[in-house]
Amino acid sequence: MKYDFNTLIDRRDTDCVKYDLRAKLFGKADVLPMWVADMDFPVADFILDAIAERLKHPILGYTFRSDRFTGSVASWMERRHGWKVEADSIGFSPGIVPALNMCVLEFTDPGDLVAVQPPVYFPFFSAVSNHGRKLVYNQLVKKGDSYEMDFDHLETLFKDGVKLFFLCSPHNPVGRAWTMAELQRLAALCLKYKVLVISDEIHSDLLLFGNRHIPFASLGKEVADLTLTCMAPSKTFNLAGLYTSVMIATNPLLKKRYEKVLDAVHVGGDNILGQVALEAAYTKGDEWLDQLLEYLEENYRAFCSALSASVPDLIVSPLEATYLSWLDFSFMKLDDKGLSDFIIHRAGLGLNDGPMFGPGGSGHQRLNLATPRKILMEGAERLADAVRGA
Repeated sequence: MKYDFNTLIDRRDTDCVKYDLRAKLFGKADVLPMWVADMDFPVADFILDAIAERLKHPILGYTFRSDRFTGSVASWMERRHGWKVEADSIGFSPGIVPALNMCVLEFTDPGDLVAVQPPVYFPFFSAVSNHGRKLVYNQLVKKGDSYEMDFDHLETLFKDGVKLFFLCSPHNPVGRAWTMAELQRLAALCLKYKVLVISDEIHSDLLLFGNRHIPFASLGKEVADLTLTCMAPSKTFNLAGLYTSVMIATNPLLKKRYEKVLDAVHVGGDNILGQVALEAAYTKGDEWLDQLLEYLEENYRAFCSALSASVPDLIVSPLEATYLSWLDFSFMKLDDKGLSDFIIHRAGLGLNDGPMFGPGGSGHQRLNLATPRKILMEGAERLADAVRGA
């Protein structure tokens, strides 16, 4: 393997959210942080080299996104996902969450219904409720250890007048890579009831164990005409701090309306180094990503193996995509505060509490697998020791 994902890198004292906010967020500074969705792996050398080359020029003034930006995105989408998009369909956002908020502001009115599928990425909730829209839940259904969409209930919500639907694909935190059949059934409902779809596909490159990502907008022109797709290199290449994301809308009217809001709040300007990093990642990143995915699969296997032997009652959801493991602690019979206290103070871990992901999150925790295996195994050992001593 050419790239090294095992080296331990000290992230302390770098104003790092994951490590330097431990005392503030968890009440103690010595928890092993395995929560926020960035990776403990170094950024790939070809990305750092591209940034270093740009920094040889002594001026970092206003800049614009050239054809290299849209060209690299379009090429990546076609190579990695078989999705052919034209350059003029590719727009910008400083992040996925800002894009969600801007879409709510532009495509809905106060009081409109916006549907989400919890347990789900929690900024979905505030993107709706903070703007006076009404949040409605189409809760995922747990089948065995995994999850499915409740299409019958979703259709009921659509009949009630849902204006906008947030799709999380692949799904964070439950780790599903939605199948073609599932997406086609969802698309049929959206078309029937003319529901606009904001598809958060930020984890689209992180497909594991032979699963594939199917961009929702790739299902046909009619579907694409009612879809805005949010993507970014930030999860894939560990570039979250550069705040450079992509909004793809093949419907020119949707793109124009989205960019109207982007301009109105003056957040459409370019991040010079973010642009350079994105172009390098999407131009040269295939081999690095393939090796990352292999390492993440081994991490998941090692983590599951360690816990199945020592904590057999813990349910680890099958992981089809992302590097986020969804853990069901219901066997411990603790309320959510008790479980949180147990994880922090008995296991010495900093994880994401399940309830923050909405209905269906109670009794669960989310754990980040994207860390050197030595750290991951330490986390598994801490958890096992705590459960055995409970």
